[in-house]
Amino acid sequence: MLARYATVAGYGEQEVVIKKSRFIGHAKPAETEEEAVAFIEEIKKRHWNATHNCSAYTIGERDQWQKAMDDGEPSGTAGRPILEVLKNRGLKNTVVVVTRYFGGIMLGAGGLVRAYTDGAVAGTDAAGPIVRALHREIAVDVDYTWYGKLENELRGKGVKVGDVAFTDRVRVLCLPEEGEAERFEAWMTDLTQGQGLVTRGEARYFTEQLS
Repeated sequence: MLARYATVAGYGEQEVVIKKSRFIGHAKPAETEEEAVAFIEEIKKRHWNATHNCSAYTIGERDQWQKAMDDGEPSGTAGRPILEVLKNRGLKNTVVVVTRYFGGIMLGAGGLVRAYTDGAVAGTDAAGPIVRALHREIAVDVDYTWYGKLENELRGKGVKVGDVAFTDRVRVLCLPEEGEAERFEAWMTDLTQGQGLVTRGEARYFTEQLS
């Protein structure tokens, strides 16, 4: 699993008008090729009377599944520019469709590349670029006498904290980033002088703003 990757938060749609042609960018997260293809078909049905519905997607941790489709535009002027937007922005598990309604003015190959690039940028902006960061669940069980110090230290270090359970002891679910998990466990052991029970759990992604 990747330590972090960029994608989009949800469905987004935005229109740009270039020389009277309407270019509507649609973007959405997709975890599989099947999801990406289904979204492309959904947009094609919604805009069945459009001149073109050009698209691209990239799926997988290493972008193993990529596809760009020109949908009748001159080869390389639509699908490829959309895919390049995804690559240049580092967006994974993302699908984009740019719908064109022809306005009567020819744009030429260079104009088409710029227009579909602008449409893809508009769509991905509308969908909300985000970062998914991998964190590791680490439960720390301590006596009540240690809880105040533990809470202060976690807050001071800015460690993400999940549930806190109060029973005969206090159990704090900590969520450091995956790359810091081993170091965090050692720190917890030192901090509690070996009296805390440190248990590693599952890894899961959390959403952060794209910087």
